[in-house]
Amino acid sequence: MRHPFAGNDLRCGELRSIMPRFLRCLVFLFTVVAFVSVCAQLRPAPDRKAGEGNGPFRTMVIRGATLIDGTGAPPNGPVDIVIEGNRIASIRSAGTPGLPMRPNRPPQNADLEIDATGMYVLPGFVDMHVHAGGAPKNADAEYAYKLWMAHGVTTVRGVPLAAHDFTVREKERSTKNEIVAPRIYNYQRPGSGWTEGGVDSPEKARRWVQWAAANGVDGLKLGSHEPDIMAALLDEAKKHKLGSTAHLGQMGVAQMNAIDAARLGLGTVTHFYGHFESLLKDYVVQPWPVEMNYSDEQWRFAQVARLWDKIHPPGSDEWKAYLQEHLKLGTVFDPTMTIYSAGRDVMRMRNADWHDQYTLPSLMDFFEPSRTAHGSYWFDWTTHDEIAWRNFYQVWFKLLNDYKKMGGRVTTGSDSGFIYQTYGFGFVLELELLQEAGFHPLEVIQCATMIGALTLQEPSGAKLAFGVVRAGMLADLVIVDQNPLANFKVLYGTGHVRLDSDGRPERVGGVKWTIKDGIAYDAKKLLADVAEMVVKQKQERSVGR
Repeated sequence: MRHPFAGNDLRCGELRSIMPRFLRCLVFLFTVVAFVSVCAQLRPAPDRKAGEGNGPFRTMVIRGATLIDGTGAPPNGPVDIVIEGNRIASIRSAGTPGLPMRPNRPPQNADLEIDATGMYVLPGFVDMHVHAGGAPKNADAEYAYKLWMAHGVTTVRGVPLAAHDFTVREKERSTKNEIVAPRIYNYQRPGSGWTEGGVDSPEKARRWVQWAAANGVDGLKLGSHEPDIMAALLDEAKKHKLGSTAHLGQMGVAQMNAIDAARLGLGTVTHFYGHFESLLKDYVVQPWPVEMNYSDEQWRFAQVARLWDKIHPPGSDEWKAYLQEHLKLGTVFDPTMTIYSAGRDVMRMRNADWHDQYTLPSLMDFFEPSRTAHGSYWFDWTTHDEIAWRNFYQVWFKLLNDYKKMGGRVTTGSDSGFIYQTYGFGFVLELELLQEAGFHPLEVIQCATMIGALTLQEPSGAKLAFGVVRAGMLADLVIVDQNPLANFKVLYGTGHVRLDSDGRPERVGGVKWTIKDGIAYDAKKLLADVAEMVVKQKQERSVGR
């Protein structure tokens, strides 16, 4: 029987033969220029100062916690977690639930003890889709780094974090813990960092990958490249043990959708682009309105949501075959639902609790409607547009949950710094959205920790070193004083509002400690540092008036 998706390669070949190569390259160059234009003038983080994090120590002990280990196992506790240097040395029972914990538990005389009685410990979170900003949004990388760390994000995949040379330097400084920053994986666009110009042929594609592998690149951030270039990039990347992820944007997705790219060896599909186009029912391209203009961002972002009812429906044979082929190919889905969620209710995201205290005025300016700022497409955003996005999300949720139920890998990425999403806060929203999609909270944590870590480490052949709380792993941990499985809102830096025992509103939660590489950071202090940055910028603006 003919496979329901057979023929895609033929269509790609036909289109390739009639479209000049230089025109196809413009698609990629447009995306690069748009990114560079909003990520210029990014200042590196300052050196870590005395008092910014404690450790690593000969011995650190986290006492009496309930452990959520990231594997999908149920919570377990109370336990003591012993850390030696930057590694977890052991996890030991501290007693029986409901009874007093055993006194005088070894090891005694640790260099640092954290009393985590009644608290929860999780693996450090992995954000699989980040950019660090830059003027005019946030000129300092420190701003994004501290917001990520304050929300328990200890590892990020920059796609890219920033320009290649900048990212290589910041990655090295983070590895040495010279700065307050998550562990950084450097994924770059083809051509980034070298001097030979754009990647416009399979030969150049292979040469750039070879250069990248020798110059501190961990993986490829791809677009909808033409098939022969995409094939060369992905083949060479595998030879050099580099990862790959792709934003299969609308300007090229008709020639390179998600299943096309996966067949060529793509590791991760980020965002939703390429999935819906692979499942189109009555068309081979999206039936755009005749007045469509991709360069007008309201058209770009409003119309893509109209795909929700143009595809083979959830549960159909075609739907199942599509997901089953991705499963066989080992494709990872990194949805980044958070970054498009304002399209469902822009008023809510514009007025989120954290903006006043933690969103820089310059970043808030960038979020406001603008024809020049990428992702600020609220030119005339209507109820019709929001309903289209709400309908789109319902189908997207089903796609992700069905893939997860088959055994497919889904990860967590935020892409914050655009569309009313502030760094760190946007990552927590991604957890909430996965739960809305039908994932059990333990499955959400698994996506945000172990699955992300596996996805980053497997291409190089490295043994799993973080993403799970287990003896021998790197000491990347999150400590929170509320149960995140009961309510992910307690992970937001602004916490969660509820009534106390006296019937008065109280704000609870927020990460208490983020431990990265055996160094314990007071998450509340990191947030206070960010709040000071916001106050300073507001004062500078006030003086300048």
